[in-house]
Amino acid sequence: MEIVIGIIAGILTSISMVPQLIKVIKEKDVANISPIMITILLGGVSMWVVYGVLLKEWPIILSNAFSVLVNTTLLTYYLLYRERT
Repeated sequence: MEIVIGIIAGILTSISMVPQLIKVIKEKDVANISPIMITILLGGVSMWVVYGVLLKEWPIILSNAFSVLVNTTLLTYYLLYRERT
């Protein structure tokens, strides 16, 4: 049961920023995005990936690697669109 809860938690946490990313891509508006928050979050989920690698725990690695991808993409769009806002 603990593994199932962990996997569900990882999935929900990983996809939490996807709606924000979709909104930014569609609207090309990053006025209300905090790059500091995204950078801090990126640092945290990156450390979770390292932690998962050290423990050889694939659910930790995969869910947080996906979060790294989503948040890196969001930060990239922030850097691209910030001049326009």
